[in-house]
Amino acid sequence: MSTPDLVSAFYEHIWNQGDVAAADSILDEAFVFRGSLGDECVGRGRFLDYVRSVRASLAEYRCDILECVSEGDCAFARMRFSGKHVGPLRGWKATGLRLEWQGAALFTTRGGMIRSLWVLGDLVALDANLKRNAEA
Repeated sequence: MSTPDLVSAFYEHIWNQGDVAAADSILDEAFVFRGSLGDECVGRGRFLDYVRSVRASLAEYRCDILECVSEGDCAFARMRFSGKHVGPLRGWKATGLRLEWQGAALFTTRGGMIRSLWVLGDLVALDANLKRNAEA
């Protein structure tokens, strides 16, 4: 699978569908993740716990790739994240309202698997959405 195909499969299967079993064929066993919403996760298991926690706070969670550029074993994607706020998130109680924010993701791959990922989300925009929803 090409690097752009791996990036697409990662978001579609693991994040958008919540198919954590797909991680075995997409993520390296020693996968390292650093994201804007949580601490660094080392290993598939810890990362999948993180996926479950985000999806528990944001129903209908989606990660949409707006652009993806790759070179060799690296890829960079500009992203849009969205979901319905149904559980605690960043210190805010659930509002039941939709949230949306953007970010960027930098992937490295090895042997046809994603080896590492660093996501930089626009937390200022996310927090503004959370505050606006809480006041609605």
